[in-house]
Amino acid sequence: MTDNKTATKLTIDNSGIDPQTNFSANPDFSTIMASRIARRRFLKGSVGAAVAAIIGSSLAGCSSSDNESAPAPVVPPVANAPLLGFAAVAAGRADTIMVPEGYSANVLLPWGTPLTGSYPAYLADGSNSGSDQEQQVGMHHDGMHFFPIDARSNGESSSEGLLVFNHEYIDNNLIHPNGIDSFPRLADQVRKEIAGHGVSVAHIQQQADGSWALVNNSPFNRRITGATPMELAGPVRGSAKVITKYSPDGSRTRGTLNNCGNGFTPWGTYLTCEENWAGYFVNTDAEQPREHQRYGVSASNGRYAWETATPAADQYQRFNASTVGASASDDYRNEPNTFGWIVEIDPFNPDSVPQKRTALGRFGHEGIIFGKLEEGKPLVLYSGDDSRFEYIYKFVSSAPYYQNTAGGHLLNDGVLYVARFNDDGSGEWLPLDINHADFQAKASAAGVQFADQADVLLNTRLAADISGATKMDRPEWGAVHPDTGEVYFTLTNNTRRTAEQLDAANPRANNSTGHIIRWMERDTQEATAFDWDIFLLAGDVGTETPGTDLVLDADNHLASPDGLWFDKNGLLWIQTDMSGSQQGEGPYGNNQMLVADPVTRQMKRFLVGPTDAEVTGISATPDMKTLFVNIQHPGDRSSPDAFTSNWPDGGSSRPRSATVVVTKNDGGVIGS
Repeated sequence: MTDNKTATKLTIDNSGIDPQTNFSANPDFSTIMASRIARRRFLKGSVGAAVAAIIGSSLAGCSSSDNESAPAPVVPPVANAPLLGFAAVAAGRADTIMVPEGYSANVLLPWGTPLTGSYPAYLADGSNSGSDQEQQVGMHHDGMHFFPIDARSNGESSSEGLLVFNHEYIDNNLIHPNGIDSFPRLADQVRKEIAGHGVSVAHIQQQADGSWALVNNSPFNRRITGATPMELAGPVRGSAKVITKYSPDGSRTRGTLNNCGNGFTPWGTYLTCEENWAGYFVNTDAEQPREHQRYGVSASNGRYAWETATPAADQYQRFNASTVGASASDDYRNEPNTFGWIVEIDPFNPDSVPQKRTALGRFGHEGIIFGKLEEGKPLVLYSGDDSRFEYIYKFVSSAPYYQNTAGGHLLNDGVLYVARFNDDGSGEWLPLDINHADFQAKASAAGVQFADQADVLLNTRLAADISGATKMDRPEWGAVHPDTGEVYFTLTNNTRRTAEQLDAANPRANNSTGHIIRWMERDTQEATAFDWDIFLLAGDVGTETPGTDLVLDADNHLASPDGLWFDKNGLLWIQTDMSGSQQGEGPYGNNQMLVADPVTRQMKRFLVGPTDAEVTGISATPDMKTLFVNIQHPGDRSSPDAFTSNWPDGGSSRPRSATVVVTKNDGGVIGS
């Protein structure tokens, strides 16, 4: 997602990737994964054979020892695992949506769609105002979930519901008629860009002809933007480091930015994830605090220079985090500290105030997923930090989960852990808890001081550094198998990893194509030990995943896996986010979506997106007969006067992110 548009004295960076900021000396395990897996053998004997028969090439081969009789996680069988009955879609570069024969794809809710009939219509020349955009679907759709309209009464309607999806960033070359054409920035252009971010809640309904449409004037239709008032919840609320001119008591902030990936709770709320938020701010102080520096807050100008908007207003000046006042309550030096969180939104209550759940840690969140729900047991959630050499995290709630009383309060108190992937296939969850003796000892040894748990969470990356976590190749989306509880995570790519930095969990130098890792918790989900292996090494035709029978071919070769989702039938959906020459010139064609059966490792390409677009965000109706997929930033390399894509409107139109509704022509289950 690179845009080289420049304005006077200003460079706009839409790469979507924060700069590498992890230069910690955490140990890199020296043994190459391929040689380790080559030594391993699947379990032998009666128990091992039974497990292998149940889960095929699943984690039966992922033990903490090379001993062939070593124990391995035993997981229940997948009931009636469906076969992938469709014919794989060929890789290609057409400016359209390609799905298998027997399937149809239709566009829903593109950027600029008014959320009620009385709201301003989308103007094809990009001339809608800031106030218009506040009432229209935002730009660059990403993480998404379909909530059945009767979800709060334990219903499973597959014909009506709330489609909730977030908006990662904006493309200034498309959102305005002529891109950024003045500097300092014009206030209404900045207002429009801020409104293009955030979340859209859309009440949708299936029509008599099978198509889907927005329910106009529904009270549920709602925009949450980069300016919407929000509350801080959990340990960081009230901390001195989140006091701002807007919130002198450190309890509130405004807006959510750069949302990428999502989650949803068992009590029917939507979780949106603040990813590469640091670049929106600037701090020109001679020395930035660690809460800014470790996350990459700019020392020159914000990503879109919102802080320069004229006429000046508090709403825009808050993006200048430099020390300009006598105290924190006089300026916005702490404004970046109110970003980098998981935000909970209640889509069924339009008057609800979004809550930033600070106990889940502050970093570049790429998705948030729940482990399997167990009545009377703690909740377990996983999230990745999408930046080079960053980490994978796990949160375990202090209070147990009970369906009848569950709510957002469960996300305010618990222990945050970070993952260490050991070379022998075992793993450990390291606590980031100021009250834990092991963490205290590591902080002391590193010469790092934290005032309290709020300070730890505000500096989650630093806390993970000193804990000795494994530095990963851009951890992005995760998914939990609905039956077995196995956890899968995409590691999109990392071309900066050198041969000297290889470790078992990140086995390739100049890792341009990425891989998928998975693990199984030992004994219980809240356990602090797990066993892991690599599910897939991405790459061109002929790429092998050592220790498996998986060899990529023309039906499934891929690069830069990103989005990840398990459907209720146990199929794993994989979405890609190639950019630059990898997308424009390589062997993979446009970004795509594949589906894999984790039991058999059969994998096929299901969808290919339009030109210069990312395929991201996925959800389905409960009956699995309608699939929702987001297409982000078509025409990513467009200039204001030369569009590289005209999807979805065609002709010479301005490209627009949108949701695609996929159905099977015979009314069958998606993926069959």
